[in-house]
Amino acid sequence: MAQNICSLAKNRISFRRLAAINGANSGLVYNQRLVLSNHTSHTTGDETTASVRPELDLNFDNTLEAFKSKTTGELVRALVVLKLCSFDILVNNHPKLIKFGRRVFGENLFKWMLKKSFYGQFVAGENEVTIRPILDHLRSFGVKSILDYSAEEDITEEEAIDHEMPSQSNADHKPDDTLIQYTAQKEFADRRKYRPVARTYFYMNEANCEKNMTTFLKCIDAVAGATLHTGFAAIKLTALGRPVLLSQLSEVIARTRKYFTNITGVEKMVRGHISPEEFQKHLDQRFKVKTDNEEIKNWFKQMDYDRRGLMNLFSWNGLIDMEHLITDLFKVPNLTTGRLEPIISALTPEEEEMFRNMMRRIHTIASTARDRDVRVLIDAEQTYFQPAINRITMELMRKYNKEKAIIFNTYQCYLKSANECCVVDLELAQRQNFFFGAKLVRGAYLEQERQRAALVGYEDPINDTYELTTDMYHKNLDFFMRKIIESGIENKKIAIMVASHNEDTVRFTVDKMKELGIRRGHKVICFGQLYGMCDQISFSLGQSGYSVYKYVPYGPVEEVIPYLSRRAIENHGIIKNAKKERRLMSKELLRRVTTGDVFHKPVGNYTPI
Repeated sequence: MAQNICSLAKNRISFRRLAAINGANSGLVYNQRLVLSNHTSHTTGDETTASVRPELDLNFDNTLEAFKSKTTGELVRALVVLKLCSFDILVNNHPKLIKFGRRVFGENLFKWMLKKSFYGQFVAGENEVTIRPILDHLRSFGVKSILDYSAEEDITEEEAIDHEMPSQSNADHKPDDTLIQYTAQKEFADRRKYRPVARTYFYMNEANCEKNMTTFLKCIDAVAGATLHTGFAAIKLTALGRPVLLSQLSEVIARTRKYFTNITGVEKMVRGHISPEEFQKHLDQRFKVKTDNEEIKNWFKQMDYDRRGLMNLFSWNGLIDMEHLITDLFKVPNLTTGRLEPIISALTPEEEEMFRNMMRRIHTIASTARDRDVRVLIDAEQTYFQPAINRITMELMRKYNKEKAIIFNTYQCYLKSANECCVVDLELAQRQNFFFGAKLVRGAYLEQERQRAALVGYEDPINDTYELTTDMYHKNLDFFMRKIIESGIENKKIAIMVASHNEDTVRFTVDKMKELGIRRGHKVICFGQLYGMCDQISFSLGQSGYSVYKYVPYGPVEEVIPYLSRRAIENHGIIKNAKKERRLMSKELLRRVTTGDVFHKPVGNYTPI
């Protein structure tokens, strides 16, 4: 067996030399290398696969491996589209150009042109049926899929303000200055402003939220069928209810932290610093609050709802299971009277119903994903929503991640608080013994977050520099990977997705995996990039045996134009200063022309890990 592998390896080297000498035979060379790279044994896993798959080039310069999945026409389209995204005048004026194109060419011809250019580059298709060939093609080259239905409401800024601002009943609610971050701001009601690079959902009505839930359920079905249960579905919680309810819950969480600090003098209610008994002593001795009545006794029992003797002010599982009204759930002892009172102003009956509807939709999606054996990525959003999203997601994990990681949380590493959040959440998962899934990203709302902090008057939550964000990303990665080793790698209790287009971060991850002994076959670390971007990373990883995903948007042409607009903006920021991808495409096109491989037909035979 060893002799055969050595022989194959020698043959592959000779084939490479032959390709350099005789371009006319490059198609034969390509096919032979493809066969060699897939003579894998599934009995020994990562070690055997690594010896016959293409060796990963950590410089990501191997254009043959990076673009073997693309026809020459697709390469030309990608090169042209990505180049257009680098021009300031086109990106800054693209909304006007879209209107002009519709008026001049007509709706049908304009759609055709989009499909042949930007839509074709960044969107897989219009529905669950039309995207299947794309998903199969990606899979045949070792790349799995994250499905995201990317249609959005195309509404005016005035309509966004009308839908997003809270009702008059809460309009007079004024938190203290330390919590002002969580109040609705008219200037930022249209969350598409200031260049976010993530899709935006606006609350239209309850029926529209039901429609969004149905769309997400269809996406889960598509993942189960089209990806053979290997993919992910991506969802946003702001699509499933009125977003202002999330900001109100985030304020509850912030108020809870302040209340805890006021009682105990401890800054952070994490890591089991204080038990319910110790907390009771603080109330008794420092504030002279009588805690021997039945109401307060029941409240203290609730505080230790996981029965580990650790501090939980609220029974958060009631949030997901809908056992209580939200105003009944979040009650604390008044430090003067000792009576339990809501920590927030009472919600109206209509708002209570909206919140319960949102929780029901979230629960339906999570339970369907578990039943269909499909993993779900809960997207991170703006910081004034994120505490609520994070807490809800952790409760979903506790409920649904009992046998494997079905629900994944997303951590934005441009936040100054990112590492603290990662540490606290993983400790909660380990304490309550559920599987933990995390996706690490740099962040999608940088300009918007900075502008809002400056205008409203609270501390900028974003790291000061890109380098600090990268340090935070790598710090969190190192933390999670070491915890994977500590918890027992074969248990797979922790799963991490490295969602990054940054080559240094990918190299850091691969090197750290080798350092810690985390193999590709362990299936606890995976990578993710956007469809239509960074193919030199995605396909090089996939064909080399690493677990890698493309974030695959789909939806009708006219409904994904807002998504395409964001891609143009994001590409402008990334590609204008990073020309490597275009340079590699140009190099591969030149290779095909000079070797007679212009009519290259991609045929993949890889099995994703």
